[in-house]
Amino acid sequence: MKDREKRVLVGMSGGIDSSATCIMLQEKGYEVVGVTMRTWDIASQFTTPGQEEPNFVLEAKALAERLGIEHHVADVREEFRQVIVKYFIDEYMRGRTPNPCVMCNPLFKERILCEWADKTNCAYIATGHYCRMEERNGNRYILTGDDSTKDQSYFLWKLPQEILRRMMFPLGGMTKVEVREYLASKGFEAKAKGGESMEICFIDKDYRDFLKEHCPDIDEKIGPGWFVDSKGLKLGQHKGFAYYTIGQRKGLEIALGKPAYVLKINPAKNTVMLGDAEQLKTEYMLVEDINAADINEILTCPELSVRIRYRSKPIPCTATLLDDGRMMVHFSVEASAITPGQSAVFYDGNRVLGGGFIAFQNEVKKIVSGMTQQTL
Repeated sequence: MKDREKRVLVGMSGGIDSSATCIMLQEKGYEVVGVTMRTWDIASQFTTPGQEEPNFVLEAKALAERLGIEHHVADVREEFRQVIVKYFIDEYMRGRTPNPCVMCNPLFKERILCEWADKTNCAYIATGHYCRMEERNGNRYILTGDDSTKDQSYFLWKLPQEILRRMMFPLGGMTKVEVREYLASKGFEAKAKGGESMEICFIDKDYRDFLKEHCPDIDEKIGPGWFVDSKGLKLGQHKGFAYYTIGQRKGLEIALGKPAYVLKINPAKNTVMLGDAEQLKTEYMLVEDINAADINEILTCPELSVRIRYRSKPIPCTATLLDDGRMMVHFSVEASAITPGQSAVFYDGNRVLGGGFIAFQNEVKKIVSGMTQQTL
């Protein structure tokens, strides 16, 4: 290998997975370079008086020094605020439920890793994601990780081919338990016993408090609105549509004498529709902003399935491309709590074919009716 072909840039978070990734790649003969992104400061990450950098940065630095690898810190806090945090807030203000990790990978983390890989003369980039990769028909595809409880393929559907061609996922064939055991066997017993990272790295409390803190005029912009039933009858007041998500049952602060769930959110009218669990079920889903290496694979796959949220089981389905570029998904079994803004990720077995964002579902009945008429 040429010198550049031997060099791999690892996104180092200071945690278990990225630490194991560094050690594994070193053992395989690669020259590892680490970069730690300082994206968002949380008070709990500063545990010593006068501490200037968060704990995860210090931990990554210490690991790099112990392993003898080149290490950099990328202070990207302002860009992270302008790109990812802004997206997160904007989606709630639109009445949708955001998927920040999905957006962060292509728009932020992996893009920055590629930029730093070029700066540091690294051919490849590696992360501690629990997923694998394969090449087929000239395209790179994400595969699910061997540890089904940690599989992170759901979050990576939006990565473009130019990034996938540079990526490595050393942990994809391991379970979390095996990764901990591996770290301990290499003399990193304390690190191996470390805790899990937060699902949303910039929120250490309820997202509603985060919205109030970073969008202080949210209550002026939205304000109280009405809970309504499926017929439009008013049931009581709510605090503002941005504080609710589809399928939510707890924290509604309204007594109806029976369990109530959020069925729909109408940001234009500031109404939140409530109903029972049965009303959350549907056979169809509208998806937009599709990304796929080959969209025909999604349309023709005989064993197609889709995940509509992280950790959910794939649901068998078929997909039809509409004239406007959106996609209508027909579930083989009813799905529940279709949530606009979340990701719909399509699989052929353990291979990610692509994905899209779940759209507002207002037009579903009309579109399905039109599709049915065309087939008659």
